Amino acid sequence: MIEKNRKNREQMEIFSIEEFVPKNHLLRKIDAAIDFSHIYKIVEELYCADNGRPSIDPVVIFKMVLIQHLYGLPSLRRTVEEIKMNVAYRWFIGYLMNEEVPHFSTISYNFKHRYTEKTIEEIFYWILREIEKAGYLTPEAVFVDGTHIKANANMKKAVKKAVPKAAKVYEKQLMEEINEEREKHDKKPFDDTKAPEEKEITESTTDPESGVFHKGEHKKCFAYTAQTACDKNGYIMDATVNPGNVHDSTAFDELYDRLTERHPEIEAIVADAGYKTPWISKKVLDDGRIPVLPYKRPMSKKGFFQPYKYVYDEYYDCVICPENQILNYVTTNREGYREFKSKGYICKGCPSRCNCTENQKYEKTVTKHIWSDYLETVEDIRHTPKYKELYGKRKETIERVFADAKEKYAMRYTLYRGLVQVRNWVRLKFAAMNLKKYAIHRWNRLNPNSSFFFIKVLVA
Repeated sequence: MIEKNRKNREQMEIFSIEEFVPKNHLLRKIDAAIDFSHIYKIVEELYCADNGRPSIDPVVIFKMVLIQHLYGLPSLRRTVEEIKMNVAYRWFIGYLMNEEVPHFSTISYNFKHRYTEKTIEEIFYWILREIEKAGYLTPEAVFVDGTHIKANANMKKAVKKAVPKAAKVYEKQLMEEINEEREKHDKKPFDDTKAPEEKEITESTTDPESGVFHKGEHKKCFAYTAQTACDKNGYIMDATVNPGNVHDSTAFDELYDRLTERHPEIEAIVADAGYKTPWISKKVLDDGRIPVLPYKRPMSKKGFFQPYKYVYDEYYDCVICPENQILNYVTTNREGYREFKSKGYICKGCPSRCNCTENQKYEKTVTKHIWSDYLETVEDIRHTPKYKELYGKRKETIERVFADAKEKYAMRYTLYRGLVQVRNWVRLKFAAMNLKKYAIHRWNRLNPNSSFFFIKVLVA
């Protein structure tokens, strides 16, 4: 028997929102996992205690933004529209079905003008502290990587601009060691009177703080890069945001300093080949920590001898080439590389010259960084079974964090402009990801008979 749909849309009905939200709903798990009243303490100084118009509850504002990031909604406007129609969302923010939801522009204004970068940072760390107190955070090994986020800027609206090259954080220390090295070889030390070099960049007229990122060989766009660190359980411990044209190894220092300041118990830093530089190796090793870095392909010309075939003899301070000829020390340049050169009259008749050099004077120049010993130590660590296994966990930790952030939480591109706004947006998104993971872990621990937990145990 066919039953036709009865048109009773205008009928009034009394119901309880509490009954319509499933007991195992994600928002119920989050609401039970954390006490949102702590937000009042964080934003207390940003509101007047006894003057002015009554404000919208700051907890409601943060919960609405949390809904946006949890469900990957692209904008606040769309978030408010979804909250108006969704019973679970209204239950989470504490609004009845007939109550008017705050306008999206009000939320946007608060996050742009009232809640500072410090406020967002405090909220991120507050959630992380709750996770740590519950015993889910494992900061002994930290996985570091960067991902690019497409900026809200058009490549056609750009100008060419000459800017001075940014000074490296270790430049002073490197120059001191370079001058010590030069004095040992009776070379004149470098002075600091050299004018800063300039480079030409493409700057967006829409969002000048973004940077050009080359995706593959042809496609390029304005973007930001988010340097991120997480633990073995995939909890994001910190994140910094830089223009898209800043290399991962350059942006590493800021993230590393923030991490070690808050978590001095960190023992190992796991990163990809982009971070395998003399400075990063030296900095981490000198701090008493272990840099876990992978094999890096030699950057030599195709058909030529690879760099490791030129062996450095520490006793005689020279380099021996694959044909057992000696390359003598010449100088140490401003970049910190020792230069070793061969004798042209010897190399001229060498049978392997076509695989060694194309120099018109038949001279081969080999460079070794003054901190190359640290790279050799890192290479030894790489072959250790313990750290080889640890590096293999990158795909389960930091790479999965980025995959989830882009596929589930709408982090492929940002609608915000400027470093501060994008940084706040990224930290709120990561705070939501941490909170969701923590709420699910806590729920599974308190409800061991749940079907999800049972399946997870069987798979493990």
